[in-house]
Amino acid sequence: MSAVLSPRTEYLLDAVKCRLTAAQAAILPHPARYQLVTGGDQAGKSMLASKKFLQELVPDITRAKAAGWPFPLIYWLVAADYDRTDQEFNYIKNDMAVLGLLHDASKRVDPGFIEISGGPTGRPVVAIVRTKSAKDYRTLAKEAPMGIIGCEASQLELDAYLRLVGRTAPHRAWLFMTGTMESSLGWYPQLRQTWAVGQKDKQSFSLPSYSNHYLYPGGREDPEILKQKAETPDDFFMERIEGIPCPPRGLVLPEFQSDLHVSPDCVYVPGQPVSVWYDPGYDHAAALEAVQHIGGQVRVFGEIYEQGLTIDQVIDRAIVQPWWIDVRHGVIDVAGTYHGGQQTPVAEVWLARTGLFMASQKVGINDGTARFKSFLKVDAPLNKPRIVFSPDCRGIISELGGCVNPIDHQMHVYRWDTDNSGNVVGKVPRDRWNDAVKAVVYGLVDRFGYVNRSADDSVVEIQFFGKAKGPIAVGAR
Repeated sequence: MSAVLSPRTEYLLDAVKCRLTAAQAAILPHPARYQLVTGGDQAGKSMLASKKFLQELVPDITRAKAAGWPFPLIYWLVAADYDRTDQEFNYIKNDMAVLGLLHDASKRVDPGFIEISGGPTGRPVVAIVRTKSAKDYRTLAKEAPMGIIGCEASQLELDAYLRLVGRTAPHRAWLFMTGTMESSLGWYPQLRQTWAVGQKDKQSFSLPSYSNHYLYPGGREDPEILKQKAETPDDFFMERIEGIPCPPRGLVLPEFQSDLHVSPDCVYVPGQPVSVWYDPGYDHAAALEAVQHIGGQVRVFGEIYEQGLTIDQVIDRAIVQPWWIDVRHGVIDVAGTYHGGQQTPVAEVWLARTGLFMASQKVGINDGTARFKSFLKVDAPLNKPRIVFSPDCRGIISELGGCVNPIDHQMHVYRWDTDNSGNVVGKVPRDRWNDAVKAVVYGLVDRFGYVNRSADDSVVEIQFFGKAKGPIAVGAR
């Protein structure tokens, strides 16, 4: 959807002596409530974000007066830490000073504030801009802002983004996020791809470095840009100069989308049966996913995902969870039923300590993957995916490419081997960074069977938590 700058916005931009580039002028007036910009280095992202605030301030004041909302209106500048709000903060402060609307402002941004008056000295404060650090989630609560700017938003964690979306609800606030991608994995590049074609009130944009003709007069053919293109890898140039995600080939589950499959509403519902799906591990992650099946949707609401845990330590962590009392069924990797030398099988340890029988069966990798893929699709009657994950389940989300891994805080994702051209090599994916994925695969196959096993999955679904494979224990503490 194309749009043009309003006369008011043009007047304000002229008053603060701002000349937008053509690319910036195409983004600013877009009507989408949620906007995301993946920009190249020095593309003018922070300046553009400040002008988003300038554009929206008067309409927000008008809307608030009509609705009878209390003043002053609140706005947030949010980043992974306070320092990264500095540029947007100073742009907004300077604009308000030029317009004669600056009532007061802090000298620092940790935290910082800008108070905006309704006109000459003596007028009441009509708006306050506050800086927020996503490191302290307590600051991302209570207030109902009219608008939020995500500064270097690609550095925010997924759960911080979800909190910001939640805070837009009371006043139907706008959210404008800008960032330079460090890689094309994670929630930010995923949203950029998903929103590129427009999704209701969501839209994403790319703002290339060379669109800033003040720095690169030759545009894409500027000598410095051509030099960068010649001397840097293609994916680096696309991400850091073009502002376009270049996700690696060979993702096993590319259907996963952070904004579709991760939901803050995915929470434990007391009194509803819980199943635990478990892939044991010690040198790599022990992954236990806590699951409920509600309203035709599989909800992975809880997780234990740690390295170096013994079986007993995993059990100790599980049985103190508030949801343990509702556990009615368990599924484990078939290897967990095997005797390893003198060691008792993992499944037998669980049965002895908790009374919970762990079902198991051998699951083919590709067959199990096909079942997982089928649940990532949007169910037509429900108009929602068949499986969702709580943002607290960072292990499974990281393996699907939605966030950094909680063990080493690096980006790892379940992948196929690929050759130098990015073509998939081999018939099975790498057996790494897939511990939580395997746990979910075991549970889905146990619960629903294989994709081609039944023409009607509902026939299988009624057997969940009730398979007569062994005793089904009430969760023991």
